[in-house]
Amino acid sequence: MSEIAIDATRCGFIAILGAPNVGKSTLLNRLVGTKVSIVSPKVQTTRSRVLGIVLRGPAQIIFIDTPGIFTPRRRLDRAMVGAAWGGASDADAVLLLIDAVRGIDKDSRAIVDRLKTSGRRALLALNKIDLVPKPKLLDLASTLDAEGIFNHIYMISAATGDGVEELLGELDELVAPGPWMFPEDQVSDMPMRLLAAEITREKLFLQLHQELPYAATVETETWDDRKDGSAAIEQVIYVRRESQRAIILGHKGARIKSIGAAARLELEEILEKRVHLFLFVKVREKWEDDPERYRDWGLDFNA
Repeated sequence: MSEIAIDATRCGFIAILGAPNVGKSTLLNRLVGTKVSIVSPKVQTTRSRVLGIVLRGPAQIIFIDTPGIFTPRRRLDRAMVGAAWGGASDADAVLLLIDAVRGIDKDSRAIVDRLKTSGRRALLALNKIDLVPKPKLLDLASTLDAEGIFNHIYMISAATGDGVEELLGELDELVAPGPWMFPEDQVSDMPMRLLAAEITREKLFLQLHQELPYAATVETETWDDRKDGSAAIEQVIYVRRESQRAIILGHKGARIKSIGAAARLELEEILEKRVHLFLFVKVREKWEDDPERYRDWGLDFNA
């Protein structure tokens, strides 16, 4: 930061809101330029608030990737939705992401209505525009513009990158003068142990999302940086029932080996070192009722 005068820096927080599985984490990773939030076809993959930090010249833009907002049914659901709205209230600006293929579904409708009720204006990004005919896209944009709460509407594809640079340029202009909140080489505030666990959980969902319900979580139990420069990481996958443990293990342990191999490769790419990853699967029926896990995720157990 030596080349930028302190009094010339700018900094601000922008919360990315949206219904489950609209592409928030994909967009965050695209904006940051590296992986800071996990992605899977399973809805509600993101459980906690994740910060992605982007530098553009003198500006530090801190994006808050929030859990998808939906009608909560369980304690974990309530905590996730509470974290999402908490992230929005703390941010300098809100970016609402809507899946242009799905349009205004029940969850997106509820988010728009709550923003209107609270008097909060927002930016709107229609995602997955590469999958939608232009007339339908323009109709959707017109309908949402009529809500009267959006300062600007962007057309993007988080997956391909279309429109994302233009969006980032516009968001850059919203950042107010002020000191940077994070070092210039930091891209997220997520502890590496937690990110490692999240990466394994992503591989779990990618391989088993049709078979495994929201009944699994991953914890990094030990992390040993060895003298040869490699890292030895032990993780535990917790499930609620023995039948779920059998699904993850697979025939003669083939599934857990495949999940571990995929997670290890990505961890080696991120850490730029050799990784020895050891996975264990344990049954813990009520892991969702453990306050300590909520603290690890930055969620309110009593939400």
